[in-house]
Amino acid sequence: MSPQRGALDNDGELMSPHSFIELMALQRLEDTLISHSDTTKSEKIERFRSLATPYNPGQGTRSFGGHVYAQSAYAASKTVGQGFVIHDMTGTFILGGRLDTPYVYTVRHLRDGFMYSTRAVDARQAGRICFSCICSFKRDEKQHPFQHQPTSAQTRFNSILSAKRPEDQSPSPSVDAEWWIDAVRQGNISEHDFPGLDVRKTDMKDYNISEDIKQHPERYRQLTQYRLKGSPDEDPTASLAQIREREEKGEYDNLYACAHMYSSDKNSLLLIPRALGIKHWAEMASLTLTVIVHQHGDALRMVDWERIDNNDVSGVSELPMKWFVQEGWTPRAGENRATHESHLWSPDGTLVATSLQDSMLRLRKLKVANL
Repeated sequence: MSPQRGALDNDGELMSPHSFIELMALQRLEDTLISHSDTTKSEKIERFRSLATPYNPGQGTRSFGGHVYAQSAYAASKTVGQGFVIHDMTGTFILGGRLDTPYVYTVRHLRDGFMYSTRAVDARQAGRICFSCICSFKRDEKQHPFQHQPTSAQTRFNSILSAKRPEDQSPSPSVDAEWWIDAVRQGNISEHDFPGLDVRKTDMKDYNISEDIKQHPERYRQLTQYRLKGSPDEDPTASLAQIREREEKGEYDNLYACAHMYSSDKNSLLLIPRALGIKHWAEMASLTLTVIVHQHGDALRMVDWERIDNNDVSGVSELPMKWFVQEGWTPRAGENRATHESHLWSPDGTLVATSLQDSMLRLRKLKVANL
C-alpha cells in the first residue's frame, strides 16, 4: 500500500486492517515550508494521513494509544535517509484518540546528522494535537566493542515459558481486568481480534501469588508473547525471496521497531492495579511513554526464516513469525500516578528494547474535569 500525495486531511473512509503493515499505512500529503525571520533557511514540514481504523480496547470510544505512538514513529521513519533506524522515542498523550477521524502527522526535521537524525512529530485529529513526540534515528556504526544486558526472561522464567507453546496461550484480552475477563467468560461480551500483532498472555498466576510478591509489588511480573501478523512488505505479490532480500537489507527495520513499540503498550497499565491489589479505580490513562531500542539488525527482525528453511517453501501459505517476549512490571506508584516498565526480548534472549510509561491512576474521580 504505497503512500500517495495530495489527499485531503479527512478524505475517504478508514479501513479495518488485519496485518501490521496495513495498520500503519500512510498517505503522504503536501509538504509545507516555514520561513523564519532570523534565518534564510526554510524549515521543511512533511505531512501524512492515517488510513486504518485504530483498535479500541474494550470496544470503547477511544483508540488504543499504542497506535498513534507507533504510527508517529512510522511517519517519522518516512522522512529519514536509508540506514537510519529508530533507537529512541518519547511521546506525550494529550487527548484521547477518536475512532472516526484520521490522524494527520506533521513531521519536523530537527536534525539531519551523519550518525543521528531527530524528528518532532505532532499527531492531530480534526486539527487538534492529541499526541506529540521526539523520535531519534541512528545508523549502524559497525562496531561492538562492549555489551551488557541483564539475564534474559527466557532464562529466569524458563519453566513458565517452556510449559506451553505461545500459540497455545490465551490471547491477551482487550482489557486485562478481572471484570472484563469474567464478562467474556460468561458470554456477556465478545472479544475482537487485536490487529497487527498476535499477542498472547502467559499464565503467571503461580509466580505472582507468593506472599513475597504481595509485599513487594515491584517484583510482580507479567510476560506476554507477540509476533507480527501478515507480511512486512507493502507489496502483497512480493515473493519469499524478495521479502528475504529486503529484510536482510534492513528495509523493514523501522516497521519492526514500530511493531515492538505498538506491542509494548498493550494492556501495560492494567498490570499496575493487579500488582498493587487494586480491584476498582476511577481513572487510568497514559501520560508519557518512552521506548529505547537497544539492538538493531537481526534481533529486531520478525520473520522466522529457520522455519521456512526447514520446510518445503511451496507449502508455506503465510510467513511464519518469531515470538518475542515482553516482561512487564511496575517499579513505583504514588501521587495518583504509577509507572509501567518493560523489557522486550528477542527469541534468543537479546534485550531488544526497554519501555517506561508514566500514567495517571486515580481511585476517585476529581470534581474538576480537567487534568
